[in-house]
Amino acid sequence: MAQSSNTVWHDHAVTKEQRRSKNGHHSFVIWLTGLSGSGKSTIANQLASELFNRDTQVYVLDGDNVRQGLNGDLGFSEQDRVENIRRIGEVSKLFVDSGSVVVTAFISPFKQDREQVRNLLADKEFIEVYVKCPLEECENRDPKGLYKKARNGEIRNFTGLDSPYEEPVNPEFTIETDEKSVSECVDDLLDYLEKNQYISKNA
Repeated sequence: MAQSSNTVWHDHAVTKEQRRSKNGHHSFVIWLTGLSGSGKSTIANQLASELFNRDTQVYVLDGDNVRQGLNGDLGFSEQDRVENIRRIGEVSKLFVDSGSVVVTAFISPFKQDREQVRNLLADKEFIEVYVKCPLEECENRDPKGLYKKARNGEIRNFTGLDSPYEEPVNPEFTIETDEKSVSECVDDLLDYLEKNQYISKNA
C-alpha cells in the first residue's frame, strides 16, 4: 500500500530501547500460524499468561478479535486476507516499538504475507511459530463449527479446503499440537525463548 504524500514521520522523544530498558525485557513478535483448529489461540493465551506472570509486558492479537474491530471491514477473499495480515503486521510493529511482546494468532495462510511482516521488523523481533496439526485432526476438533459449515457450502474460501495454506519453510519454531498437550507446547516455546535470550530464565 502506498504511503500518503501528505505525511511526514515524526520521531518519538522516548525510544524503543528506552521502553525496553524500563520494561526490563526485549520486545518482539511471536507469530503463530497454522490451520483453523490447530490450537493457535489457546496456545497464544496460555503463553501470554505465563509471560505476564514473569513480569513481561505482553498482549495477544487474535484473528477473530481483531476482525471485531480494526479489520471489521474485511471479508475473506484473498485480497482481504492479504490486507488483514498487512494491518496486523503494522500493529505488531507498534507493540514492539512500545517495548512489549506481542503474541499473534492468525491463520496467515500465505508465505509472502508472513515474510512482509518479518521485513517490517528488525533482527530478533519476529519469531515465526508453525502450529502444525494435520487437517484431519483440525477438522475433527472443529471448535467453532467452521469446517462443517465449509463442507456444507456455507463458507467459501476456507483455508485448507478450498483455499490454500502455505506451510512455513523455515520457521523459527514448530509445535505439533496433535502430539503434545497445550502445556507441553507452551513449555517448549518458553524454553526456546529462554535459550535464545528473548526472555530471562524463570527463577
